[in-house]
Amino acid sequence: MLFDSWQFLLVFLPACLIVFFLLKKFTSQRAVFLQLVGFSLAFYAWWEPSLLFLLISSILFNFLIGKHVVGNKFLATVAIGVNLSALFFFKYTNFVTQTLFGFGFAVEPTNIILPLAISFFTFQQIAYIVDSYKGEVREHDFLSYCLFVTFFPQLIAGPIVHHKEMMPQFLAGIRVTRSSLTFGAFLFGIGLFKKVILADGIAQYANPIFDAADSGFAISSLEAWGGALAYTFQLYFDFSGYADMAIGLGALFGIILPINFNSPYKSLGIIDFWRRWHITLGNFLRDYLYIPLGGNRKSKNRKMLNLFMTMFLGGIWHGAGWNFMVWGALHGSYLCINHLWLTTNLHIRFKASMVYKFSSWILTFVCVVIAWVFFRAASFDGAIQILYSMLTMQKNSGLESPEVFTLHGWIWLIMLAIIAFFFPNSRALATYVTKLDGSTRYVAYGAFITLFAFITLISSTSEYNEFIYFNF
Repeated sequence: MLFDSWQFLLVFLPACLIVFFLLKKFTSQRAVFLQLVGFSLAFYAWWEPSLLFLLISSILFNFLIGKHVVGNKFLATVAIGVNLSALFFFKYTNFVTQTLFGFGFAVEPTNIILPLAISFFTFQQIAYIVDSYKGEVREHDFLSYCLFVTFFPQLIAGPIVHHKEMMPQFLAGIRVTRSSLTFGAFLFGIGLFKKVILADGIAQYANPIFDAADSGFAISSLEAWGGALAYTFQLYFDFSGYADMAIGLGALFGIILPINFNSPYKSLGIIDFWRRWHITLGNFLRDYLYIPLGGNRKSKNRKMLNLFMTMFLGGIWHGAGWNFMVWGALHGSYLCINHLWLTTNLHIRFKASMVYKFSSWILTFVCVVIAWVFFRAASFDGAIQILYSMLTMQKNSGLESPEVFTLHGWIWLIMLAIIAFFFPNSRALATYVTKLDGSTRYVAYGAFITLFAFITLISSTSEYNEFIYFNF
């Protein structure tokens, strides 16, 4: 069930909210938790009911281990190993067997179905195990833990929530205010607009270019840049749209989810980019991978290696494939270069200059676009084909209309670039609306309801495009 489907917008969400407020008014907090867990499990089971067994088994295993793992390094290691083994089996077995088969080994390629959200709920629970081992977890209530893992707004594609962010909210009791409802509704609406109108709108120009490159067709330089930029903005508005909807939904139920995006395409360096893009993943990689590897506590060379390995493994987390490894390696290399550059005299001398800042922004954005080519292309050869065309003056195209990147596509790109580069981000817009007073507020409500109804109508009559991060 997608957030932009009519089943969710017109049936699931209204039913969940009605039951939630009735239980909140007439029953106990435990009943509210139980209801949210029940609806969340139903939300997950919509795709494939049999996958509930894996999710519930993971919850039971990690909760039981978490209660007894304090100070027990062996038990913590076993628990983390079990989690990673399950993730490896479902996510990477196909890649390993296909690679071995391709190198001539007598191994039959497998076709194991990737369970929805396994990367997200596995990382979430590994963090819980590590913090339990350190003695940082003091709440071991099973119902609260179930809600922490399964809460449907963030279950499928994040944000990756941390127990210390969620458990205190559950203990204090869920409170819903007019401000949280207004903020949540508007943020959800902004996210829905990003997904249905902006991301899905530009996808029609990105997909043909990458599909053609993966099929071996020649791509002109103009088409290659158009396709790469189209995907750059498609991914941004698709994933940040999902994060907006998730946080907005959480606010409707009185639950505060962490920020996951902060205008990342305005970044002046790759370090800055990773402080703004997929923030909860960056925090997880920093706290549970980079710092345990040694962080910046050792030599400069060791720090660079730790940075590179963290991003390389972050690339592998995103998907089983050589392209994701290259993407992770590129960002690891970018980070190392950025850290080294910040220590140079040239940076110290010119960092306040507007020309320097503008150049840093352009360079950062181009580096991100180049890396996204590997992230999107279905094959390594397809990525190389597009990059070759981007970096050389290729005029000939193997594409025919309507697959050729058209003027309409460039107009789309300019519009999305203006929004991403110059508009305030979603959270700022939603916060602004909650502070409106008097007739201005009702005008905003009316405009929002009209736009929301229009987008819902489009969603219910168009072919659904899954959120990109559902694949990870």
